[in-house]
Amino acid sequence: MDATWLIRHRPYLLLASAVVPLVVAALLALVRADISTATGVLVLVLVVVAASATGERLAGFLAAVSAGVWFDFFLTQPYGTFAVTNDNDVEAIVLLLLVGGAVVELALWGRRQQAQGSRRSGYLDGVLSTAEAVAARQPRAQDLIEVVAAEIGQVLALDRCRFVPEGRVSGTVIQPDGQVLRGGHVLDVRRDGLPTDDEVVLPVRSGGSQYGAFLLTAATHVVRPSTEQLRVAVLLADQVGAVVAPRHTGS
Repeated sequence: MDATWLIRHRPYLLLASAVVPLVVAALLALVRADISTATGVLVLVLVVVAASATGERLAGFLAAVSAGVWFDFFLTQPYGTFAVTNDNDVEAIVLLLLVGGAVVELALWGRRQQAQGSRRSGYLDGVLSTAEAVAARQPRAQDLIEVVAAEIGQVLALDRCRFVPEGRVSGTVIQPDGQVLRGGHVLDVRRDGLPTDDEVVLPVRSGGSQYGAFLLTAATHVVRPSTEQLRVAVLLADQVGAVVAPRHTGS
């Protein structure tokens, strides 16, 4: 289900998650003499699964709680009350709650995996498109720098990314393996984020030599890039190094 649609219709989704189990349980109450407790549970489980599969944690929780409450009210003796006197009925209510929690967590995990796959595809597209531009034609260094700076800014969600021909290597520096060093110590950027009080240096290298650097700024918000994102940024910077190095040597 589209994330934008979910955000726009979230109040209605939550309302439906609470109300639909009530309606279904009431309908089952009309034929409860002809169905078993297990059948009633399975029908309500389907409702809970449907709500949980949206990936909205609160919707799955509301559906599970609502299903458990109205199962108790309509389908367990004494009918029309919220008293539970049978151990089997208690187990059925607990099952509804557990199923709801399990399904919503699975749905959220699936969405995270899908989002991660999309991000990886986007990173790869950015690196490949830049490499193709370099291979197909020798672009002006300034044009390539602008394209790569924009790509790095997008990959790392930066406020600003700018290139300097004589980049400093002190301060906070991104290493070729994606680690971030500051004062000789490795920063845990997944936990603490990139520094907001200083520009982060991303050296532009080729053949073991440095030919400038990108200076990365994330001052207005905390950015917590993964090692994968940082390595993509390094690869993009290396594309600039491959173009700048021979021109720098020739000059």
